[in-house]
Amino acid sequence: MKRKIIYLINPISGTSKKDKIRELVEKVTAAKGFEYRVFNTNATGNYEYLKEHIAKEGFTDVVILGGDGTVNQVTGSLRETGVQFGIIPVGSGNGLARAAGIPTSMKKAIEIIFNGEAEYIDAFTVNGEYACMLSGMGFDAQVAHDFAQKSTRGLFTYTQQSIIQFFKANPYQFEIVLDNFSVFTDAFFISIANSNQFGNNAIIAPQASLSDGLLDIVIVQKMNKAKLPFAILRQMRGNNKVQQLVEDMSSKNILYFQTPALTIKNPKLAPLHIDGEPRDAVEELKIEIIPKAFKLIKPKGK
Repeated sequence: MKRKIIYLINPISGTSKKDKIRELVEKVTAAKGFEYRVFNTNATGNYEYLKEHIAKEGFTDVVILGGDGTVNQVTGSLRETGVQFGIIPVGSGNGLARAAGIPTSMKKAIEIIFNGEAEYIDAFTVNGEYACMLSGMGFDAQVAHDFAQKSTRGLFTYTQQSIIQFFKANPYQFEIVLDNFSVFTDAFFISIANSNQFGNNAIIAPQASLSDGLLDIVIVQKMNKAKLPFAILRQMRGNNKVQQLVEDMSSKNILYFQTPALTIKNPKLAPLHIDGEPRDAVEELKIEIIPKAFKLIKPKGK
C-alpha cells in the first residue's frame, strides 16, 4: 500500500526554526513521491479532527515534529487509528526519540521516516492517563513543574532548575504496592520509565526497553545529600542492576526493578509529572503497562 503522510508540526517546541523544518520535510517528501499534508499541533492536544482525515483519505503515517509532550498527545490520541508514527525530534529533551535511536539531526531523522522500520512499542497509564516515555514523582517532578513556568526552554534552563531544586530537595514518604506485597520508603524521587531517560541522553533506567512489556522503576531513596549526585551517576552509568524487592532494601541507595503494574501511595503529596508535563499531586497512583501500544518508525536494527 502506498504510504500517505500527515506531518504535525509543533510551532513552539524547542528552539528550531519551524519554517525551515516545514520546507525541508515538504521538499524531501515530494522528492520521494509520497502524498502528504501538513498541520500544526494545538495546545489542547485534541486531534479528533485528524481521525476523519486518516479514515477518509487513507493516511498511513503520522510524523510528529515536536518534543516529548507533543509525542505524548499525538500518539495517545491517534494510536487506535492504526497509523504508524514517526518522530522528527525538535523539542527540549526528546526522550522517546533518543531512546529509540532516532537522530536529533533533522535531515537524518527525516531519512529514518523513509528508510527505517516500524515496530510496536509499549506505553502505560497513570491513573488512567496515557503516558509513553517517563513519569515521576518528587524531585524530578518539581523540576518539571518549574521548567514549565519558564519562558525559555532547552537544556540550559532544565539544568539550571535541576540545580536549584537539588539544594531544596527533601525526601517524601511513599508506599510501593506490588501483587499484595508492599514496601515503605522515604525517597527523593521515583521514576516510572518506558523509555530509558529523562531526555538529552540523561539515562535513568539503563536496562529499559521500549517493547518488553515491563516498566522500569527507579526509586532514589533517602540518603545523605552529599552522596546523592554520586548515587544517581552510578545509576545513569548502568552500575545498578535490576533487583528483586525482596533483597535488602536498607543496603541500597537506589532501588531498580521491573514490573508490568504497581500502585504508589503518596501521602505527603509529592509533585507528579507525566511524560515531563506537570500534573496535580494525588495520594495514590495506579500504573499499568500498555503492551504494543503503537507502531514507531525507528532506525533498522535498533
